[in-house]
Amino acid sequence: MTASTLTGSLLVATPLLDEPPFRRSVILLLDHDEDGALGVVVNRAADLEVDRVLSDWSTTVSEPGVLFMGGPVGTDSALAVAEVIESADPPGWRECFGRIGLIDLDVPPALLEGAIQRMRIFAGYAGWSSGQLEGEITEGAWYVVPSEPDDVFSLQPEGLWRRVLRRQHDQMAYLATYPDDPTQN
Repeated sequence: MTASTLTGSLLVATPLLDEPPFRRSVILLLDHDEDGALGVVVNRAADLEVDRVLSDWSTTVSEPGVLFMGGPVGTDSALAVAEVIESADPPGWRECFGRIGLIDLDVPPALLEGAIQRMRIFAGYAGWSSGQLEGEITEGAWYVVPSEPDDVFSLQPEGLWRRVLRRQHDQMAYLATYPDDPTQN
């Protein structure tokens, strides 16, 4: 496995990873190379409207229009992940993979009008130093699976962990039925 092959993949927390903030998390890897990895938890919607913290962007973000908790690192900062329309290369957009990339929130939203198909804003991110993520995968903390564009922009993010596992074509699909509390099984 080369480091660059994981960019654009999902990390799905295995049942072994039972500690907050990553319990049952689904992370989209936006960048992964020999220096480390960066991603955002895509299934943790906060109870905070984007309008309350970044009002200029409130009409640009996709439903449900709330901030998402992207991870435990840099929670006082925000990352905007967007899918741009075909052949768009708007100012302030940095491609991560395909049509998914990061938006510079300092760029006036009007400059991106018509270029953004969907967008979410994340407070914080998940980050790993060189080799750290690979070690966690080897230890059994994460499953690495292909992402689909709708994963990032799911209208029901709380059920994403089970849906991503269910669509796998191997034994991972069975884990979608893993109980929230196995001691109550």
